[in-house]
Amino acid sequence: MLKHILLVGLGGGIGSILRFLTSVVTQKYNSTLFPLATFAVNILGCFLIGLLIGLLGTSIQNNQNLRFLLITGFCGGYTTFSTFASENFNLLQNHSYGMAALYIGTSIVGGLIAVWLGLTITK
Repeated sequence: MLKHILLVGLGGGIGSILRFLTSVVTQKYNSTLFPLATFAVNILGCFLIGLLIGLLGTSIQNNQNLRFLLITGFCGGYTTFSTFASENFNLLQNHSYGMAALYIGTSIVGGLIAVWLGLTITK
């Protein structure tokens, strides 16, 4: 268990640093109001989680260490949006369309409400 925690921490730390650097570089060249840094991180994170799952295939299930380091740690540290997208993709592949719609809708609306609530509480 401790080994898995350390692998998640290592991957997450690297992912978080890369997220920061991606944001710095993106913001340097983007002067619009569109939040391009966050958008770029989210889309790139989704691509990376899909690429890793595709490349590792069934070995990702057989090798917990790689899963914890790369999927849970790195991709989770880089962006949790990638996990959200991957989970919804799995629901859609399993023909759980209603559950996917519920998860997407409640996550987006719930997230917006949670941000509003947090801001309201602090005022």
